[in-house]
Amino acid sequence: MAKSNSAVQQRGGFGKFFRGVKAELKKVVWPTKKELINYTIVVFLVTIFIAFIIYVFDAVFAQLFNTLLHFVG
Repeated sequence: MAKSNSAVQQRGGFGKFFRGVKAELKKVVWPTKKELINYTIVVFLVTIFIAFIIYVFDAVFAQLFNTLLHFVG
């Protein structure tokens, strides 16, 4: 026999879902303003560092490739 209610309605609907989300967000330990600034600075510096490493590897491999092309072709 087919059920007349949808699966969402049987579990409590969207209202229950959003109440659950709100309850979970209240449990989150949010960072302070100082922590947030420090984390942002760390992410920014690490991003710059990784970009620099990628730039160096790219330059080295480009030079190696150009040297290889010079000898081969």
